[in-house]
Amino acid sequence: MKYKCIIFDCDGVLVDSEAISIGTLVNMAKIHGAILDETEAHQLFLGKSLQFCFDYIAELAKKKLPDTFEEEFRTCTFNAFQKELKPIKGIHELLAKIDVPIAVASNGPADKIRLNLTTTKLIDRFEGNIFSAYDINSWKPNPELYLHAAKTMGFKVKDCVVIEDSPAGVQAALTGGFDVFGFTNHANLDALQQMNIPLFDDMSQLDLLLQ
Repeated sequence: MKYKCIIFDCDGVLVDSEAISIGTLVNMAKIHGAILDETEAHQLFLGKSLQFCFDYIAELAKKKLPDTFEEEFRTCTFNAFQKELKPIKGIHELLAKIDVPIAVASNGPADKIRLNLTTTKLIDRFEGNIFSAYDINSWKPNPELYLHAAKTMGFKVKDCVVIEDSPAGVQAALTGGFDVFGFTNHANLDALQQMNIPLFDDMSQLDLLLQ
């Protein structure tokens, strides 16, 4: 393997959580008068901080969202994750082949990352190497989260590769100087194709890219 450390995004790369999160946002936005098409919302919100999503909804609704909005969102999504969340197809098999240190770096809070990894039986592979943007108060597309993860893991940027599915996350990694591989799906393909990075749509393809 040509890299000494692999840093994964979480949502949409390790766990299939994006549809749950963005679907919940769309439904909650509608209650407050902000009408969003789910496909449009996926393109708008993918990889962005939750605050960006809330600000966008508030602007669309032309009113301040209630103070309980985030708490309600967390409750709805956490409940759905526990019942419905699945690992990305092939991720368990891929991780079983990797013999270098790995980490996860996500815009989400640490308790959400842990819940998602525990629910999908991935937590044992990442315990001790979980990095949340909330811990350093810096969110993608800023590069600090990936730089912080690499430094904490004890590796130079050139020795690491980042696995991402969102334009914001790819931009964060590129700005930080990392190699990046993009995991594509129907919603992000056009955007990632414009970012001039290696792309894959199946974890078996990522296995080949890492060699």
